Amino acid sequence: MYRRILSPTKCIFSVLIISGLFYGCADTDKKAEAIEKIEIDLQVYRFEREFANVEPIGLSNLKQKYPYLFPAQYADSVWIAKLSDSIQLELFSEVGHAFDDFDDESDKLDLLFKHIKFYFPNYNIPKIITVTSEVDYNNRIILTDSLLLIGLDNYLGADHRFYRDIPKYIAKGLDRQYLVSDIASAFAKQVVPRPQDRTFLSHMIYYGKELYLKDKIIPFDSDAQKIQYTEDELTWAKKNEEPIWRNFIAQEYLYSTENTLDRRFLDPAPFSKFGLELDNESPGRIGRYMGWQIVRSFMENNEVSLQQMLRISAEELFKQSKYKPKK
Repeated sequence: MYRRILSPTKCIFSVLIISGLFYGCADTDKKAEAIEKIEIDLQVYRFEREFANVEPIGLSNLKQKYPYLFPAQYADSVWIAKLSDSIQLELFSEVGHAFDDFDDESDKLDLLFKHIKFYFPNYNIPKIITVTSEVDYNNRIILTDSLLLIGLDNYLGADHRFYRDIPKYIAKGLDRQYLVSDIASAFAKQVVPRPQDRTFLSHMIYYGKELYLKDKIIPFDSDAQKIQYTEDELTWAKKNEEPIWRNFIAQEYLYSTENTLDRRFLDPAPFSKFGLELDNESPGRIGRYMGWQIVRSFMENNEVSLQQMLRISAEELFKQSKYKPKK
């Protein structure tokens, strides 16, 4: 029988690795336990369902319950007409069928806000209200200091007939698997400082900070869900990270203030625009993915808190990140 004999030095090294893993896991377990113990009063109000089922005589009661959803400039006749409008009735029906219950999303929202409270103890949990928005996908999530409005008609699935005239690269994000990730993004916009300058690097790292924040507050979602990629798109990004980085360096993009770089690599698009044959294979917003990896590298190589990282300038973060994509 073969037996592998380790030298004393290798034995000590192995013990140190195992100890590090043990304490790392112990710290992770303690954090998870602390987050689980956080008590929050999470309530979800299904306004779109209440509105769809209300009788005209009961409209005044609904207006008293949700005054912020009934702008004063609109007469009651507008809302009463909406109750019998054929398009609205179809919208209510489709949302009601897709979201017959909201249990899974409520469970994930509970976890999301517990994680937020862990990292941002002074944060006040908003009142959560589901609505229909006539497929206003640019405002599918509205988060204020006290309210979270979720437009459920924007999460019916990429192939839904309501989205037939919407560009496919946008429609693919209109799926319930991205709902909680969208809410995390809305929260990130409240706590991640805007870029301090106009460089491409600064904008990349801004989005990288947002995605790293998602690592912390929605660890239960996949990386693909966090960045709204398909698994194939995420795989492509991982496999091509090193040549993408070489391209950015060779083209001297990092400190460029050229606005077209945002449109090519950061803004929503069907693919990223390198001006190469591989463009059609690439997912859009690849610059956000690259910024994410820079921020991850920084956090792996520096002992700083999440809040401290958010305040560090893009230039300083990049210098201390020791970022080097694997070949």
